[in-house]
Amino acid sequence: MRMSSGRFLHCCLAFALVLSGSSLVSAQTDYSSKPIRFLVGVVPGGAADILARIVGQRLGERLKTQVIIDNRPGANQAIAAQLTAQAAPDGHTILIIPSGHAISPSIYKLPFDSIRDFSAIAMVAMVPNVLVVHPSVAARSVRDFIALARSKPGELTMGSSGLGSASHLAGEMFQLYTKTKLTHVPFKGQGAAMIDLLGGRLHTGFPSIPASIQHIKSGKMIALGVTPQQRSTALPEVPTLGEAGVAGYEVSGWYGVLGPARLPKKIVAALSGEIEGMLKDPVMREQFNRAGADPLYSPPDAFARTITADIAMWAKVVKAAGVKVE
Repeated sequence: MRMSSGRFLHCCLAFALVLSGSSLVSAQTDYSSKPIRFLVGVVPGGAADILARIVGQRLGERLKTQVIIDNRPGANQAIAAQLTAQAAPDGHTILIIPSGHAISPSIYKLPFDSIRDFSAIAMVAMVPNVLVVHPSVAARSVRDFIALARSKPGELTMGSSGLGSASHLAGEMFQLYTKTKLTHVPFKGQGAAMIDLLGGRLHTGFPSIPASIQHIKSGKMIALGVTPQQRSTALPEVPTLGEAGVAGYEVSGWYGVLGPARLPKKIVAALSGEIEGMLKDPVMREQFNRAGADPLYSPPDAFARTITADIAMWAKVVKAAGVKVE
C-alpha cells in the first residue's frame, strides 16, 4: 500500500513528537550526568543531617548518581529553604525539612512562601522529640523535673536547634502545660545545642531522638519523657510525657523532602517513587530505627496537606506561648 506524501509527513511529525516526549521524560529523570545537591538547614549532627545522609546515600545508589549533602545552617533552616526555592526546578536540588518548616511562618518574615515556593516530594519519617537533662540536674523523672523547674523559675536553661524549631516549640508547650519557666537558648542546629548540653552548659532540652539517642544510650544525657502520644521504638523504656503526668501533651515531629516550585510532575513522581521504594527496604528501615526515627512514607499531595495543616496548628501554639523573634 502506498502512503500519500501528506500522510507520510504527518506520521513523521507524530513520531518525532513521541521521541521528543520520551527524551524529555528521560532528561527529567536521568541523573547520571549531574549530581544531586541535597540541602540541609542545620550543622552536621542534627536529625535533619542524619536522615539526609541515610536517604542521600541510598538515593544515589538507586539513581546511580552522586548525592552531595550541603549543610547550610541558620535562621531556623530558612537559609537552606531559600536556596532551594531559588534553585532551577530540574530535580538536581532538593531539601530535607523538619516539622519546624511549618512553624517558621508564624515567627519569621520569610523571603519565600512555605507552601507556594516549593514542590512536596515525600514525607520520610516520624521523629519524636525527647525531654533530656544533663546528669548534673537533680531530676530523674518528669515529675521531679517539673518540681525542680517550679522551684527555680527561669534558672534552668533549655537549648534548642533554633528559634521556632520543633525542639523549641516542644519546650514552649511543656512550659505552658506545666506552668514552669525555662530560659531558652537557641542554636544554629541541634548538633550545636548538643555540644553545650553534653558539656553541662545547658540544663535541659527537647532534641530529636536521632540527635540524642547515642548520648542517652551512653548515659551522657538522661531521657525523662518522649513527646508523642506513643512511646518511641528506639527508646521503648522511656515514658511519654502524657504517661509521666503532663496530661494532653503531644508533639509529633516529621521529616520530609521538598524541591523548588514548578518541579515537573515526572521528576516529583520519580523522586517520590525512589523514596517510597527505599523505605520499604528492611535494611533501610533498620537504619532509620537505629537512628531513632520511624520511617513513614507519605506521597506528594498528602505531604503537602500535612504541611498546610501544621502551619495553621503551630500558628495557634506560637500565639498562645507568645513566641517572638528575640
